[in-house]
Amino acid sequence: MASSAITPSAAGLRALSHPTRLKMLMLLRLEGPATATQLAQQLKLNTGAASYHLRQLAEHGFIAEDTERGDARDRWWKAAHESTRADLDARAGEEEAESAEAYLHTVALMYTETLMQHAEERRYLPAPWQAASTTSDWHLRLTPKRAEQLVEALAKLIDDWREDGEEAAGTSSFVVNLNAFPRPGTVVLEGEDS
Repeated sequence: MASSAITPSAAGLRALSHPTRLKMLMLLRLEGPATATQLAQQLKLNTGAASYHLRQLAEHGFIAEDTERGDARDRWWKAAHESTRADLDARAGEEEAESAEAYLHTVALMYTETLMQHAEERRYLPAPWQAASTTSDWHLRLTPKRAEQLVEALAKLIDDWREDGEEAAGTSSFVVNLNAFPRPGTVVLEGEDS
C-alpha cells in the first residue's frame, strides 16, 4: 500500500458515508485486491453497482487500480491505504459537520452489523476464541483531558498488540472496536443553556 493512512476531505467522508463503499474498502484492506465482479458477489450487488461504488472510492483516493493484475476485461482494485483517519474535530462549517456525522452513522452501522454477526456465531466458536471475546463496557467519570489520555493509551496498546508474522500459526483476524465518548445526554451541548 502506498501509505498507512488517509485523512479524507468532507467530500471524501461523504463518499465513505455509503455503507456499501465502506464495506468494499474494508474488504479490499482485509482480503486484498479484487474485481468489481468478486466484490459484487460478496456484497450481493450487481456488477454495475459495484463498479460505480469502486469508481467513487477511487475518485477520492481510497482505492487504486491494481495494474499488476487482470487484463483488459478484468479490472482489479486495491486499497490505497491501511486505514482512514477522519478529522472529526475540524469544525470549519456546516457541510463538514454534516459529512462527519453521516460518516459516523455509517461506521456505527458497520460496527453494529459486525457485533450482531459475532453474537449470532459466538456459541459456535472454539472455546479459546469464546474465552478471548468480550462485549464489555465501562462507565468512568473523567475530565475531557483524562478521557483523551485514556483513548490514546488504549489505541497505542492495540497498535502494539500484534503477533509476529501476519499469518502465524493459530492466528485469526480479531476485531477490536474502541468506542469512547461521553454517555449521550450527560454533557451540555454547545449552544444549549447549562
